Amino acid sequence: MEKRRQITWLVAVLGIVILFAGIFFYSERGDAWRVSDDGLLEYPTPAPEYRFLSSEDAGDSILYEVSFSSRGSEVAGLLRIPEAQPQQPEGVPGVVLLPGATVTKEQEQGLAELLSGLGYASIALDQRNMGGVDIQGDLKTFLDGEEPTEHKMVHDALAAAEVLRMQPEIDPSRIVYVGESNGGRFAIIASALDPKSRGVIAISTCGYGVEEEINYLRMNGPETVRFFRSIDPETYLKEIPPRRFVMIHSTNDTLISFDSARRTYEKALEPKAMHVVGCTTHGRCGEMDPYIEEEMARMVS
Repeated sequence: MEKRRQITWLVAVLGIVILFAGIFFYSERGDAWRVSDDGLLEYPTPAPEYRFLSSEDAGDSILYEVSFSSRGSEVAGLLRIPEAQPQQPEGVPGVVLLPGATVTKEQEQGLAELLSGLGYASIALDQRNMGGVDIQGDLKTFLDGEEPTEHKMVHDALAAAEVLRMQPEIDPSRIVYVGESNGGRFAIIASALDPKSRGVIAISTCGYGVEEEINYLRMNGPETVRFFRSIDPETYLKEIPPRRFVMIHSTNDTLISFDSARRTYEKALEPKAMHVVGCTTHGRCGEMDPYIEEEMARMVS
């Protein structure tokens, strides 16, 4: 029943959109952006322009306010680089850190500080729409043959990874995606599209379960199916290996049920791991920190 409600929420808007769309649009996508027949989003490797707006000493790290280009917009981020690690002359590993909906890059600095203390650089983003999604608007945009905001948000994460790789203090071959809640969904997709990444840690999140309801979705046409597949992290799970896929979830999560997360995890391929905690919250809690440390070390070793 929970899955049905989730899918119903995603497609409840379809009737009105289809009435106004009249036909489905099969416009050609250029090299810069396309969705495959299987619903896989495709982007070339981003080449963002970036600039530092400010910097400050943050104890064991330097914190930079940074702005970088992505799909016609300027994305704001906080880049945190720990003090040089003499045992890592090639540079420190980096993390693309994607907050949940309504969470700012500043509010994500608790996790960034944890990572810095472990010797990892990070870049946390102010995501478009503050990490929220507009399914109705994005569906209509896609049916009109244009690029949805949710796709651009994936590109923003990919561009952030390239900003990390441009920094001389960071090892460009050791980049991991970490996301919380809705940010975890974008982290999964971005990691799958970034063949240079080391893997993904998805905290307090799950996929949409589109494939379980595919017959229901097909009633609204093939382009609608293609769109929903393109935004469902579960569509991309097969693209992650040989990189590592990790989920961390609480049995008492107050927003996304543990059962929903477990269903997504069961669809993932090896190498993978799921760590379960019991804190009554949504998003990162202190019980998760040892698993974050363990999995980060495994991915970048």
